[in-house]
Amino acid sequence: MQSGFRAGHGCTSATLKVLNDILTAIDKKHYCAAVFIDLAKAFDSVNHHILIGRLNSLGFSNDCLAWFTNYFSDRVQCVKSEGLLSGPLAVSMGVPQGSILGPTLFSVYINEVALAAGESLIHLYADDTILYTSGPSLDTVLTTLQASFNAIQLSFRGLQLLLNTSKTKCMLFNRSLPAPTRLSNITTLDGSDLEYVDNYKYLGVWLDCKLSFQTHIKHLQSKVKSRIGFLFRNKASFTHAAKHTLVKLTILPNPRLWRCHLQNSLQYPTQQIGCSLSQCNPFCHQSPIYQSPIDLYALVGWPSLHTRRQTHWLHVIYKTLLGKVPPYLSSLVTIASPTSSARSSMYISLVTPKTNSFFGRLSFQFSAANDWNELQKSLKLETLISLTSFGHQLSEQLTDYCTCT
Repeated sequence: MQSGFRAGHGCTSATLKVLNDILTAIDKKHYCAAVFIDLAKAFDSVNHHILIGRLNSLGFSNDCLAWFTNYFSDRVQCVKSEGLLSGPLAVSMGVPQGSILGPTLFSVYINEVALAAGESLIHLYADDTILYTSGPSLDTVLTTLQASFNAIQLSFRGLQLLLNTSKTKCMLFNRSLPAPTRLSNITTLDGSDLEYVDNYKYLGVWLDCKLSFQTHIKHLQSKVKSRIGFLFRNKASFTHAAKHTLVKLTILPNPRLWRCHLQNSLQYPTQQIGCSLSQCNPFCHQSPIYQSPIDLYALVGWPSLHTRRQTHWLHVIYKTLLGKVPPYLSSLVTIASPTSSARSSMYISLVTPKTNSFFGRLSFQFSAANDWNELQKSLKLETLISLTSFGHQLSEQLTDYCTCT
């Protein structure tokens, strides 16, 4: 359950997994509560002796352990300001940030923390940790979460990592169940109550307790408008070609605009972002500010926001079939067995799990199967092909359109 700095893993896979678990719980009409754990200066707090012990337990040879011991020893740091250099200060803790080994060594250091989660689920991205659990009884959910949180805190203490209480937050995800009049507090081992929040930024995505993603959309709109505003204020300085290049490089590449977390969310947020992007049109061309972005996409050859997100989403699904995603995602999809000798039954299809509500259909395990089977009506793959070949075939299938009105 560690997605940080690992091949084939990333923010997208981690968020899809966490959202899948939460949406599945909501679909079952369960309460789901989470603790977003923040550590104080985690990378700088790594104890070298404990880390060497971790490496030893993994079977590293004595020569390797001696090499790492030497790697950590005799490190110093200093500060340079306005041409003045401070004296050196010995660094006796931490892994070197900005190094190739640093993130991997930190992951090794905290790897066993996940074992303390008990009955709760846990996911880590380097030091970003979410602990969550669900069930039909809110009291049971919070009791289980508290017990797991206590065990996690003890594990962090054993590693000499300090909890940042002020930035560690709780959230109760709930869509249809009765809202509690008062929530039981989740407390730290020191007796401090954690704050319940309605919104939290997790790995670049703003999650809200209703999973409406409206907070995330508002932040995206704000960023887009801010960048477009800067371009407009300085547009007299740019040539026509430069304007196109600036929009391509500073606005459209923003992965948060097209990452697939919102792919199967409500359509309205996509329209909101699309309408914000439409303001790029009058910057690149002397056209009315409220003109549809369809013309902008067509003139400069850009795919629409919908197509970019759809392409990214379908690539994630296909990588799942190829086993190029973490096991925690690939285990959520199952290739269906042929049911007859008909040609259509030989096409690769996925088992679509049963759901009880709209939110269940937004989960990765449902939407991946449903969208893949829909794509297969036209793609008709009988065997798995390379990712590059799939990309070529996919580009021929997708129809570019914009949902902004």
